Amino acid sequence: MVDLSLVPWAVVPPLLLLVYYYWRFANSPSLLRLLLFFVAGAISGFVALSLEWLVETQVNSFPFWRQTRTTLVGIALRQLLEVGPIEEGCKLIVVVALGWYFQRRQYRLRRTTVFLFTIAVALGFTAEENWIYFVHNTASILERSLTTPVHAMFSAPWGYALALSFPRYHPRVAKAWFNSVIYHALVNVLSSAWRYPQPLSFLSYGLFPFLLWIFWRLEQFLRKVQRIPPITLISGYTPQHRFWQRGLVMFALILGGNAIFGLFLLLRSLSSVTPAQLFEPTILWFIFSRLLLNFTFGLIAWKIYRYLRNQVRSKRFSACVFRD
Repeated sequence: MVDLSLVPWAVVPPLLLLVYYYWRFANSPSLLRLLLFFVAGAISGFVALSLEWLVETQVNSFPFWRQTRTTLVGIALRQLLEVGPIEEGCKLIVVVALGWYFQRRQYRLRRTTVFLFTIAVALGFTAEENWIYFVHNTASILERSLTTPVHAMFSAPWGYALALSFPRYHPRVAKAWFNSVIYHALVNVLSSAWRYPQPLSFLSYGLFPFLLWIFWRLEQFLRKVQRIPPITLISGYTPQHRFWQRGLVMFALILGGNAIFGLFLLLRSLSSVTPAQLFEPTILWFIFSRLLLNFTFGLIAWKIYRYLRNQVRSKRFSACVFRD
């Protein structure tokens, strides 16, 4: 018997994020139309799940695959050759098909509209995936809520490339789609690394910094598709200075990503604690120490970001002064 009480927990977080992006864009398409793409994205999730099951049924007949599928290499191959292409392909087909339908019926779609359609389909796909995880009890509501924007982050490259060329095809769409497949596979591999013994388990510490990076990339695409200049962090004039700034960006991503990871682990560890136990001295000290550590990491990452932004502003101000 399917527990229908899980449906709101699966659907509401992606819907709220869709409404947020709807309000961020000027001249957005109607919310009803975005909901249509959201539902189509959820349907594409079930189609992708069925295709993955069919592929798994066929490849499991090969002894080599049965021997390697539980290893990290096997997981990487499965994500790169099966999961990533199928899921990103299903989302792309839905956006193109419905986009063509509305294009032929009405008018030329704006680039912001096509990009919003991509986000709506990706979030619908997320809602379907949430429901599957909840039904099989393989992830908590907290874990799935934190990963709500992930499919939108995966699809952002081909969504942006499609927005620039739609309704015509351009080779950059295929390149961007392949980029999405690689990033999709890499995130899933990093999220699986903690199950393996050291040193492979250390790869999991790269997950949240990498997620932070592709979230930053999504925000940059959002700005560019609205013809807003992207946020610049690298402003050095010499190769040495630019290398130093790129190192700072990497360091900030590591600190900021693992600060979020630490808070996530704290919340997950506290989920099994009763309200009465929260006030025990040992648990209070544990909470305080973890909060202090992770907020310190996050604050350092934020200070590095502000330093790099101030460097860009000062160079632009100097350039304007000297030009005048």
